[in-house]
Amino acid sequence: MAGEVSWLSERARRIQPSPTLAIDSMAKAMRAEGKDVINFGVGEPDFDTPDNIKEAAFRAIKEGFTRYTPSSGIPELKEAIIEKLEKDNNLLYSKDEIIVSCGAKHSLYNIAQALFDKDDEVIIPVPYWVSYPEQVALNDAKPVFVKTHEENSFILKPEALRECITKKTKALILNSPSNPTGTVYTKKALEAIAEICLRHNVFIISDEIYEKLTYDGNKHISIASLNEEIKKRVIVVNGISKAYAMTGWRIGYAAGPRELVRAMAAIQSQSTSNPTSIAQKAAVEALKGPQDSVQRMVEEFDRRRRFIVNELRSIPGISCIIPAGAFYVFPRIDGLFGKRYAGYMIENSSALSMYLLKEVFVATVPGSAFGDDRYIRLSYATSMDNIKRGLQRIREAIERLR
Repeated sequence: MAGEVSWLSERARRIQPSPTLAIDSMAKAMRAEGKDVINFGVGEPDFDTPDNIKEAAFRAIKEGFTRYTPSSGIPELKEAIIEKLEKDNNLLYSKDEIIVSCGAKHSLYNIAQALFDKDDEVIIPVPYWVSYPEQVALNDAKPVFVKTHEENSFILKPEALRECITKKTKALILNSPSNPTGTVYTKKALEAIAEICLRHNVFIISDEIYEKLTYDGNKHISIASLNEEIKKRVIVVNGISKAYAMTGWRIGYAAGPRELVRAMAAIQSQSTSNPTSIAQKAAVEALKGPQDSVQRMVEEFDRRRRFIVNELRSIPGISCIIPAGAFYVFPRIDGLFGKRYAGYMIENSSALSMYLLKEVFVATVPGSAFGDDRYIRLSYATSMDNIKRGLQRIREAIERLR
């Protein structure tokens, strides 16, 4: 950790800042200097929050709904979440099995606090979202990485899961649709994973934040919906940030065994207290109001997805599978390793990302941040104009390499 001092806790000294947010900060700093940076780094929809959701927030303010709420969320929002889970996911929960937190990331951290003990092992498929290993380590547990492969659409194979389970295994973190690969797990793949986790009493933390963003007829299936037995071992995590373009509103939620949810609520009451009252009212409208804005956003993401994959595939040294969900592409770039331009040597994904940022003002995230150095991640949650200009710059930069 840069600038560490001896009196900082060991926990603080070992934690690493989010690479995606670091790239975003660097891109914004360069923009502030007047540079025309095109940012493919951060996972944030470029759409505005729908008007009906904003109006719900305005009403909350006008009606004076600006005070503390129950720390685990208002009953009205819990009811909306329960209705959503039943309608969209065929899952039945009661209010004492639901907790609302300050974003899905906060929900995941609360789970880690409530579930993990020192030396517990937590299985994380690679590539992974950057915060999973850090949250596990922050809570004194051990991340156990298991490779997935592009030729299998980055889906965790049952035999690979079996091989890494030990007596210390506490949980598996599953993300579908996936950040960074866009992988959407099929029912068959989920059934195989569920069977193994049940046999070994392993909890499943199911991160479903990109649930609404799927393409080509792929449908999100919650692993908790397979049967009642597996549901008892699953904690479902979701939120409103991605589907409703509400990243800054900071509302996420989790559904799971009531004993675990009760523990998470106690932890939250001593850390953040309640999520913002106004944002909770807006979240009720997001979940219960018209959903046509979600469909329009998905259609536009689909258009961008097809364009960016086709363009990347046409750049020498790059290959790219088409993602089934979320709003990222994860092109393979190790064909460029060993090439040079001016003072740049492309030795790894970080070197390529830095070259693209410094040389042509295009921000990407190195695959090393997600556990696989052979790739970089680009978000297509930006305008088509930015995508076209950014890809042209990437093409020009790569054509300079020798």
